[in-house]
Amino acid sequence: MENHSKNLPSGKDVHHNMAEEMPPVKIAIVTVSDSRTEDTDINGQYLKQQILAGGLVVSSYWIVKDDQAAIESILETLAHSEAQVLLFNGGTGISKRDTTYDVIAKKLKKAIPGFGELFRMLSYEQVGPAAMFSRAIAGIYQDKVIISTPGSPAAVQLAWEKLIAPEIRHLAWEVSR
Repeated sequence: MENHSKNLPSGKDVHHNMAEEMPPVKIAIVTVSDSRTEDTDINGQYLKQQILAGGLVVSSYWIVKDDQAAIESILETLAHSEAQVLLFNGGTGISKRDTTYDVIAKKLKKAIPGFGELFRMLSYEQVGPAAMFSRAIAGIYQDKVIISTPGSPAAVQLAWEKLIAPEIRHLAWEVSR
C-alpha cells in the first residue's frame, strides 16, 4: 500500500496558510514604565517599526506606570478594542514595582506557558542564570492574545524576533476561529 501522506501539508502548514489569508493583524503596544516617555521608549519605537515592516497594524500605543491599577485599566480598555494582540513590555521582574505579570496572570483564561518557557530558554543564552528572574507570560483574555515581556530592549527584540513575529498571524488566527 502506498503512503500518500508525504505529499499532504502538515497541520502547521495549513494553519499558517490560512492565517496568512487574514487581514493584517491589529496590535496594541503597551510599555510599562515609571520613567519612559514616547521620546525615550526604545521598545515602543522598535515594536512599531517591526510591526509596520511586517505588514501588520499598530492599533494603539500606550505608556503606563508600573502600577497594578494602571495596568489593569489599560488591559480592560484594550480587551474591548479592535486589537487582536496586546504586547506588553516591562514590569515582569521580581522587584516590588514589577506588577505586570501579576495583573495579567490573574486575567488569563488560557495560558500559553510555552511562551515564557521558550523566552527564558532563549534569554538564558544572553544573560545566563538571571533569565530565571523573568516572568514573561502569554495567554488569552477576552479573545485577545496577550504577550508580556521584560522591558529591556534586548529582551523585547529577542521575544519579537524569535517568538512573536514568526507566529503572530497564526496566534491571531487561532484565537479568531
